[in-house]
Amino acid sequence: LLRHFSSVGFWGLVNNAGISTFGETGWLSMEKYEKFADVNLLGSIRTTLAFLPLLRKYKGRIVFMSSIIAYFALGNGIYSMTKAAIEKFCDALRLEMKKFGVRVCIIQPGNYARSTKIQPPVSAEEIWNELSEEEKAVYNKEYVQERANFFNSILSEGSTNGNEVVDAMVDALTSPAPKARYMVAKLKEKALVFVCALFPTVVMDSILSYALSK
Repeated sequence: LLRHFSSVGFWGLVNNAGISTFGETGWLSMEKYEKFADVNLLGSIRTTLAFLPLLRKYKGRIVFMSSIIAYFALGNGIYSMTKAAIEKFCDALRLEMKKFGVRVCIIQPGNYARSTKIQPPVSAEEIWNELSEEEKAVYNKEYVQERANFFNSILSEGSTNGNEVVDAMVDALTSPAPKARYMVAKLKEKALVFVCALFPTVVMDSILSYALSK
């Protein structure tokens, strides 16, 4: 594969693979944590390392699909964890690749669940049935149902205009001066990121706690 690209040139790599799920920390098995880290984080790293020699040779572009969820989590901490890790990997890679003329860009979409179908609606019954006996002793079905309803309401608000994200990816690959980060999100979502980045953690915790309690 690498020999083939060596003859025709290799100019851009987009790491877009990703999976998502819902669940509080103790509800998810270690196997799920390992699966999500393998697909969302290590999968992108494996692909990047495989093509790095060609990207350096042709002064190419590397684009990573992150998310505004890298900054905060609302019921999907496992997904948020992997996206935060991707951000840090990209920060290191971007600095290291500057001397080779390779650009590294991060796409940070907001809620596009309705257009990507990355996260189907969650079923409280299925979540409850998968809980360990220890977790069932702490939570009850009503709480799980409330959380599932909350998360499904967020999914239903997702944008269907997925071409906005594609446009950002194209710009990252073709622009003479691409951005390090492309945040493609609604104003409300950008405001949450702004608060998370600039205000004390207690402020963001209060906002998210209020949202979860509604």
